[in-house]
Amino acid sequence: MELLSNLALGFSVALTVKNVLYCFIGTLIGTLVGVLPGLGPVATIALLLPLTYSLEPTTALIMLAGIYYGAQYGGSTTAILVNLPGETSSVVTAIDGYQMARRGRAGTALLTAALGSFFAGTVGTLLIAAFAPPLATLALTFGPAEYFALMVVGLIAAVVMARGSIVKAIAMVILGLLLGLVGTDVQSGTERFTLNIPELMDGIDFVVVAMGLFGIAEIINNLETREEEREVFTEGKQKLKLWHFTREDFRRAWPATLRGTALGSVLGILPGGGAVLGSFASYMLEKKISPDPSRFGNGAIEGVAGPESANNAGAQTSFIPMLTLGLPANAIMAIMVGALTIHNIQPGPQIMSANPALFWGLIASMWVGNLLLVILNLPLIGLWVKLLSVKYRLLYPAILAICAIGVYSVSNSAFLVLMMAIFGVLGYAFSKLGCEPAPLLLGFVLGPMMEEYLRRALTLSRGDPTVFVTRPLSAALLAVAVLMLAAMMAPMWARRREEAFQED
Repeated sequence: MELLSNLALGFSVALTVKNVLYCFIGTLIGTLVGVLPGLGPVATIALLLPLTYSLEPTTALIMLAGIYYGAQYGGSTTAILVNLPGETSSVVTAIDGYQMARRGRAGTALLTAALGSFFAGTVGTLLIAAFAPPLATLALTFGPAEYFALMVVGLIAAVVMARGSIVKAIAMVILGLLLGLVGTDVQSGTERFTLNIPELMDGIDFVVVAMGLFGIAEIINNLETREEEREVFTEGKQKLKLWHFTREDFRRAWPATLRGTALGSVLGILPGGGAVLGSFASYMLEKKISPDPSRFGNGAIEGVAGPESANNAGAQTSFIPMLTLGLPANAIMAIMVGALTIHNIQPGPQIMSANPALFWGLIASMWVGNLLLVILNLPLIGLWVKLLSVKYRLLYPAILAICAIGVYSVSNSAFLVLMMAIFGVLGYAFSKLGCEPAPLLLGFVLGPMMEEYLRRALTLSRGDPTVFVTRPLSAALLAVAVLMLAAMMAPMWARRREEAFQED
């Protein structure tokens, strides 16, 4: 009954005219930007974060969540039609989705992705509503030592789940932690790594780092791709048969959707998980259990239904650790944490009791957002496809101008625009060096919180460092971190991890 009353509160907030309107705007913007090749959810939310400053916190979060879902839906559209995944989680969708498009079944692939995502999103929303309250109650028993240990687990998980070299992922986390130290120490008043630059005394702004590393770097990367290299299935070249969905398609797709939803929901909750791990794991599972694995890579509908359901379910349930523990599971959740702190809201177990309307309104809006996306995407797929013909050289100047105006508006400082450009060049260099920027952003977000909890724990224990191993929960979490490190170093795990991220 308590769950129903909480959901009723959530829907009363989410279904107000203002919040539905901003949810619609968020899903529309997300779909538009997601459809256009190149910009994924991380870059999109980072770029549009400044637009939410003037909104109420609940409305702002609902809009950002809408952008998140919209960009993911749009990303799958480009993965199927252009073989250009807008987001890492859509990489495996492109494998069979694009082959379906080449065989004249683009509409069937898009319909499968949309309906599978809606089903998984609905299940994910229910799971958040069911499991978030007990997890938040558990989190209330956490002290500073437990929170510090939890942050350590989160950072180690970010390294494990990062693509590419482990050494590079560790280096990116450390760099993020160091960037998080820049500014004036709150307790001692000492300046740290400010280089005597007054603008750095308050630290580096989160929006600047996120927009530079993801938004600007993505634009520079996109400018390297020639327009003529993109093979686009527009209506002029091939008629989309949207409702051409056979009984055999349904027989193959629905079990994959169920398995993908279950797998993605579980993996999304894990720190460091999110949408990416679920989609890769679902594709591997479908391929393993298929009586004819040779169909995969040649247009198997299970290769679209499973991963698309898994990444959407994982994306939804990744909100659970962020909202209840204050632990961002991936770069998108790190940006959402940044959005909450910008509105002076501290994510964690207290958010449910201190801001129940925001918490339950956000959860209810996820279902509303997913429904809006189905309504938006299915009838308007032809329109979205036409947008793919817009030349990128006409788009990127406008995107750059919006970025510059957004960052400048943070504190009316041209210095921030310069910093954004520097982080954009850094992000581009990282992509060339094979370094994923997501662990850096997680380190940047978690670093100051880790330092705060470390100091509190040591203060309460009067400087005794054994407090982290004498408290059972803290010791258990640190043991999990050590086990993850040991497993990561093991040759067999390293080989499997490499295979998992090279499945495409």
